[in-house]
Amino acid sequence: MKAQRLADYAPLFAALGDATRLRLVARLCDKGPQSIARLAAGEEITRQAVTKHLQALEDAGLVASSRAGRERMWEIRAARLAHAQRALAEISAQWDGAISRLRAFVER
Repeated sequence: MKAQRLADYAPLFAALGDATRLRLVARLCDKGPQSIARLAAGEEITRQAVTKHLQALEDAGLVASSRAGRERMWEIRAARLAHAQRALAEISAQWDGAISRLRAFVER
């Protein structure tokens, strides 16, 4: 993977690198669109803190929000997660190639 393409993924992986944000993403993937109140339930942080985490995820393109009456609903952006999955697959393939080359070198 070219260095510039990898750098383009840095904000995405930075957003996913926080345990709270990762839990929020998992909940949105598992249960679909949810309000701040539902997402904050079960978390050990305030609704305001959950909102800040969701904003970081939105800035990285991982979630989107919309109004539903008085509530703001948050949902996962599956295409952006697919980008992350492809990036990880490319990195994994590079590592597999490097390990194969190392194995071949050692076995000589």
